[in-house]
Amino acid sequence: MGLATAPRNLDPRFATDAVSERVNRLLYRRLVEFDAASRPVPALAVWERPTPTSYLFTLGKDGRVFSDGSRLEAEDVKATYASILDPASTSPHRALLSSIRDIKTHGSDRIEFRLSEPDPLFPAYLGIGILPAALIQRNHGFQHAPVGSGPFRFLDWLETSCLRLERRRDRRRFELLVVKDPNVRVMKLLRGEIHLLQNDLAPELLDYLRGRPEVRVQEISGVNFSYLGFNLQDPVTGLLPVRRAIAHAIARRAILRFLFRGGGRLAQAMFPPEHWAGAPVFAGYAHDPACAEALLTAAGFGPKRPLRLVYKTSSDPFRVRLATAIQAQLARVGIQVEVRSYDWGTFYGDIKAGRFQLYSLSWVGIRTPDIFRYVFHSASVPPQGANRGRYHSPRADRIIEAARAEQELEHQAAHYRELQTLLLEELPYVPLWYENHICAYRNQVQDYRLAPDGSYDGLVEVELGSGTAKRRTVHR
Repeated sequence: MGLATAPRNLDPRFATDAVSERVNRLLYRRLVEFDAASRPVPALAVWERPTPTSYLFTLGKDGRVFSDGSRLEAEDVKATYASILDPASTSPHRALLSSIRDIKTHGSDRIEFRLSEPDPLFPAYLGIGILPAALIQRNHGFQHAPVGSGPFRFLDWLETSCLRLERRRDRRRFELLVVKDPNVRVMKLLRGEIHLLQNDLAPELLDYLRGRPEVRVQEISGVNFSYLGFNLQDPVTGLLPVRRAIAHAIARRAILRFLFRGGGRLAQAMFPPEHWAGAPVFAGYAHDPACAEALLTAAGFGPKRPLRLVYKTSSDPFRVRLATAIQAQLARVGIQVEVRSYDWGTFYGDIKAGRFQLYSLSWVGIRTPDIFRYVFHSASVPPQGANRGRYHSPRADRIIEAARAEQELEHQAAHYRELQTLLLEELPYVPLWYENHICAYRNQVQDYRLAPDGSYDGLVEVELGSGTAKRRTVHR
């Protein structure tokens, strides 16, 4: 499988980038998974709620053997979460799990989480892969040598360019090969050096692959949220009229139509309408250059005082092209934008450190509205969370805290819809779109299924056949 970027951390307690999250799902099992509406459902364990402030999880029979041969027990679950809650921990999940007062085991199969306050959504927070307690105690380097109980086990990682895994049920070996240039990835696919590519391909490359008899293309609607982010401590992007002008200046529909070739849908909020905390309609920002110019004039910008911004993005050619399209649209309303592209590690490091005015990224695999605390609460500035734009809103903080205090999910959902309306008003992010997920694979690849969150879970069931399967293009 060809990847555009390498995973950065194979320890699920600390991973934050999309590729690491997707690979970690293959290597580790979790207490919970999620249904189509992003509600938590049992995975490793089922649960009950003996009291409003306690949850008792009972481990099942499946998925309980770590790749080193040891058995996954209740103590491993306790050790995993206790290590995240350790005051010395730098885990980005620590703030989310701060309501845990203590964790107790009851034999080898049962774990009790006792909370400082009632939280009906608590099981949804337990989607972190479980690690062996003995290795946690020895400070094992999971980030480069993972040990989990997932469907795959780690073999080796060759100079960060080739990650080799083994599927445990049949010992089939997989190579996740990093090839940064998309044209080279496509050539390797056509030569048979790579069997499968997923996402990170420009539409014209996909059009080319659709015309090749040795390749099939699959496409589905996605739920990963793409956005334009601002540094609110910056003297320019910290101005609300400037952010609103930028929102009105971007022709999102045109970008989806011409750059993505229709491969996505507009986003007005972090969650799509089908999510239980989403809403059918949010009033977004229509493309309105005249309104954008008026907002800039009111903010004191114009021909005598031009607005200049730096827009950071990754060095992926399509992302650079996307940034260039936004640059051109902003230029039409008088905003001069300098696009700076960096390799992924440098770019992501700058974003986490707050070294930016303007950038674009996507949130991948988000399921629960605890993401709002992690991203927008004033207490979640890095390293405590992912409030990378330094957004500070007492009203947003109150809504987030009120939602968490609610005991009924429908009441929580009402608060989160109010919050998403506020976020549209104050614009720490400009919502852009939910991109479709696309994979291209050689004809001998069988039974690979794309997931709406773009995970690599399809590798669990994929097979290699003779290559004689009938070519087809699937679009849903």
